[in-house]
Amino acid sequence: MYLCLTVLVWTLVISSSTTAFAEEPLTGAPRGCVAPAVTSPKAAVQSSPSALPEAPKPHRFWDGKNRLLFSAVAALSAADFGVTHMNLANGGRELDPIVRPFTGNTATLAMNFVGETAAVVLVSYLFHRSGHHRLERMTPLANLSSSAFAVSYGLSHR
Repeated sequence: MYLCLTVLVWTLVISSSTTAFAEEPLTGAPRGCVAPAVTSPKAAVQSSPSALPEAPKPHRFWDGKNRLLFSAVAALSAADFGVTHMNLANGGRELDPIVRPFTGNTATLAMNFVGETAAVVLVSYLFHRSGHHRLERMTPLANLSSSAFAVSYGLSHR
């Protein structure tokens, strides 16, 4: 329901600091970082890159977790559409001011929820491509929570 606001907030977070939430190591040393002086061969062995733990392997975008999350987003979006449509048909009104203009026609209301689901996948993909894997997973979770609230509210106020 509040997808546009969620997308706006996440866009502002990313545009203000593109590397703040990055989980992949940056290429090259960070600014202001000076490499330690190696004084003995033993110290050189200890500071070699092979002694460092390996970075986690980047995952594919369409891995099992994302497929499950996006399936849940689509299912809850369909449930939200069904509950909203049922309530509107029985004389109810849409409380979300962003969705309200689409309530006059069933097709436009359905396209709103389809677009919402597609936007969640797109924003999550953009986070994935920029290396923000936690935000990639949090985007569908935020939509799931808002859709679950909308469905439960709509069912309890029929």
